[in-house]
Amino acid sequence: MASILYTEVRKGMVILHEGKLMLCLDRDLRTPGNLPSKLTLKMKDLKTGFVIEQRVHPESKVEQAYLDRREMEYLYKDGDGYVFMDKETYDQVTLNEDMVGDLILFLKENNTCQVTFYDGKALSIELPQLVELVVTETDPALKGATAAAQYKPATLETGLKITVPPFIEVGERVIVKTEDGTYQSRVK
Repeated sequence: MASILYTEVRKGMVILHEGKLMLCLDRDLRTPGNLPSKLTLKMKDLKTGFVIEQRVHPESKVEQAYLDRREMEYLYKDGDGYVFMDKETYDQVTLNEDMVGDLILFLKENNTCQVTFYDGKALSIELPQLVELVVTETDPALKGATAAAQYKPATLETGLKITVPPFIEVGERVIVKTEDGTYQSRVK
């Protein structure tokens, strides 16, 4: 870690502020005439997700944190955790259920995602934008249903529940947007 002045903190940087890892979302430096300058940082706590605004002394020093993003492959569920493998070093890491949460519904074995580490500890997991999953349960298509018909519920191989167009059947592969869990298209 390197010490830098608060004036050197830029949007997107991660700093160690009051013992917490904070992502700088925005900064506002004001230098009113001959008065001392005022720096306000809008920061997001990387552990809790809370966003705060904090006025800091521009000439004070702060530690800049260097995060390590690694491409990891999901291997399997182990007890109350999930085992991921670094695709370069083949090191295996077990992430707890609290960190992975509902994101596991988008991952099946051998899928790849980004895991962010700080000081050797996993901080967060980032999924690809789109994933391909198989439909394991859905109502049969209705005869005479038009393309404009209502979407129907479907359960995918990971247990994820989404809505799909009426022509999608059990066993078909679909592409799902991980950001909001919506159906994107059928895999051809």
